[in-house]
Amino acid sequence: MNTPLSSILLILVSSLIGSFGAVFLKLGADHGKAGISGLLTNYRLATGIALYLLSSVFFVMGVSHGELTILYPMVSLGYIWALVWARIFFHEVITLNKLCGLALVVAGVICINLGKN
Repeated sequence: MNTPLSSILLILVSSLIGSFGAVFLKLGADHGKAGISGLLTNYRLATGIALYLLSSVFFVMGVSHGELTILYPMVSLGYIWALVWARIFFHEVITLNKLCGLALVVAGVICINLGKN
């Protein structure tokens, strides 16, 4: 089974949307109240959960026509988005160790995709 470009793009969109979901979950955790009532009234948490669900829809659409062993590692590219969003929205420091870790993730995805034949 070959993996079409459309499946790859759907997985990349899923990864991007999921990374925004993580941002909203963090925002919700930072601004939320303790307990179940706080969870039910926190629109940031609700947005994060909704974005994760939406990313799952794109993921299912993507893997339905491609090879899971090729597509699933691409989800890890969300770590790149997470680093960018953490810097932009939370002013987190990007360290050399973080960049090296991301480089290893990207190298792994490339290696898996090179071995698809």
